[in-house]
Amino acid sequence: MIRVLIADDSAFMRQVLTDLFNRQPDFETAGVARDGQEAVNKVLELSPDVVTMDVNMPVMDGLKALEIIMRDQPTPVVMLSSLTQAGTEQTIRSLELGAVDFISKAGGSISKIDGIASEILEKCRIAAQARVTRLMPDSLPKERPSPVAKEGPPAMRRVAVPQRRGYQPPPPPQPPKPKAPGSNPYGGQRYNPLLEGKPRHQPPDPPTKPSPVKMGPGGKGADKLVVIGTSTGGPQALQNVITRLPGQLPCGVLVVQHMPAGFTKALAGRLDAISEISVKEAEDGDVIEPGRVYIAPGNYHMRLKLDGKVKKIVLGQDPPVGNHRPAVNVTYDSVAGLGQKLVAVIMTGMGCDGCEGMGKIKSAGGYSIAQDENTCVVYGMPKAVVDAGLADEIRPVQEIAQAIVEAVKR
Repeated sequence: MIRVLIADDSAFMRQVLTDLFNRQPDFETAGVARDGQEAVNKVLELSPDVVTMDVNMPVMDGLKALEIIMRDQPTPVVMLSSLTQAGTEQTIRSLELGAVDFISKAGGSISKIDGIASEILEKCRIAAQARVTRLMPDSLPKERPSPVAKEGPPAMRRVAVPQRRGYQPPPPPQPPKPKAPGSNPYGGQRYNPLLEGKPRHQPPDPPTKPSPVKMGPGGKGADKLVVIGTSTGGPQALQNVITRLPGQLPCGVLVVQHMPAGFTKALAGRLDAISEISVKEAEDGDVIEPGRVYIAPGNYHMRLKLDGKVKKIVLGQDPPVGNHRPAVNVTYDSVAGLGQKLVAVIMTGMGCDGCEGMGKIKSAGGYSIAQDENTCVVYGMPKAVVDAGLADEIRPVQEIAQAIVEAVKR
């Protein structure tokens, strides 16, 4: 029996969700909470198997409550999110904080629950089986202070404003200190009033260490391509991997994350803000460039098209494959022809999307990396690849970026 805690400030929604869960033979409502603080208290008191959490609640919002829960008593949480811009950004933040999944409120409300009842139940069943980990203090990456401006409007940053103190006269010049008797007349630094006020010579900045991966047409691995497939737990896994990739990676990276339309752009924007490598939501016709990550947009399959030596992205809305659009198998199939020039990664997710495509990649000579069981939120997609004997490496999520870099340089 899956025990659910429902956290929502709407009495109507609490009742609707309670009725939905109580009608199922494998669910029971463990309790309800009217705000984030009450949700935190009831998680500690009731130890539910899964929590449905609204974002916008009084006293304490859902994001803060989620952060405390994942720090004090890690519990699978499914967020309820709206499709507004603020809602999508909050959703991506919640997945970063450790939420297993989210349910999109079509039109800003789920009062018409019939259309998404099956989605709620399926995602809560998956979440109840998920492996969640404690959120450690300072474990989340901060936006990097990059000297190179990226495309788009400049980001607003908080600055410290100096306190007004009025005019302060400069201190009177100090006479040179007399030399000690018997001191070496050639030692020390002589005082010269004519040089006073001139800018002193500053030593040059130490040279920066060269990147371990050379970028550009002549760089090793410039003809390669990295492809990553993931689903449930993927945003947090991608954060672990993408933020560790060097900005000078000599090839492009394609990412397929099972996610509905409207959310992948926010995911790409967030990853771009905290990563050295550039990240964007893929667009039809994009030329794949080195040092850039392209995330398949929700509700679109993403394929590779070769135009001579130029790699381009083709998006399409042909029917879902395995109930997914984008589907990992579709992208894997389209890149398999690159053979030994391909590095394919499969990470956390329910089901087996990507296994069939990985078989084609391996048959063509590509290299494969699978996330290990201990760091997967749901060990489904990587397990299918590992069980089929298709993984060249099995790595914890924190080591996958390094494995990618090593594979690209081979």
